[in-house]
Amino acid sequence: FGVKGGELNETTRAPVKLTFYEISDDAGKAADRVISICETLTALSPIKEPTKYIGDRVNGTMAPLNGAWGLLFTTAADASFSTNSSRGDAKAQNVVDAARGRITNVIDFAMKDGKEPLLKQLNVVIKAVAESSTRVDLTFRYVRAVLTKFFFIPVRWSLYIPVPGPFVTRCLFFLTRVLTLGRKKKKIPKAYFDVLYLDDDLRVHKTGQDNLFVQARKGWEEAIKVLD
Repeated sequence: FGVKGGELNETTRAPVKLTFYEISDDAGKAADRVISICETLTALSPIKEPTKYIGDRVNGTMAPLNGAWGLLFTTAADASFSTNSSRGDAKAQNVVDAARGRITNVIDFAMKDGKEPLLKQLNVVIKAVAESSTRVDLTFRYVRAVLTKFFFIPVRWSLYIPVPGPFVTRCLFFLTRVLTLGRKKKKIPKAYFDVLYLDDDLRVHKTGQDNLFVQARKGWEEAIKVLD
């Protein structure tokens, strides 16, 4: 899912970065303006310790990152959806449960031609640990796919797909190097994001794959038109 469509790198499975100028010149220029604004905001972030209280079961609800964040803009191809894509249109949000040290990426797929898609919702559950005042380390736990059919029978059900743990991942990388006689020197990718800007309503972060995300609180009036 995502590799065939070009959203993920075929070798590393890392999200591919969008090239907006391939869509249109206007799209490229608009994306450049958004990225430029984000770079300016980095020095103006009012919250200096955005990762505070992540993993704190007592004070987690007070964590600056806690809660649901809707996607406004991203350079990551795997988090971008449209009616013209093979995956169809969808709305993406990021839900932070700071008390449990958990982040869930939620993707809700839209109806197509008046019909519900086979894949209705995708939930990617991730363990989150604060590495510094601005960096969050991520460990992918499992994926929950909400489907609308079971062997052509209309019924909603969930499929849980476990993600290999860090130890298993290291073993797989080691075996790959052994089988290729060390020719392919792959490094185990480290998943994380750095918070560049955060206030009560707006969040800007960049991932380890250098992809930029701009997100907003679901109740922020200025962003409702984009999120709905």
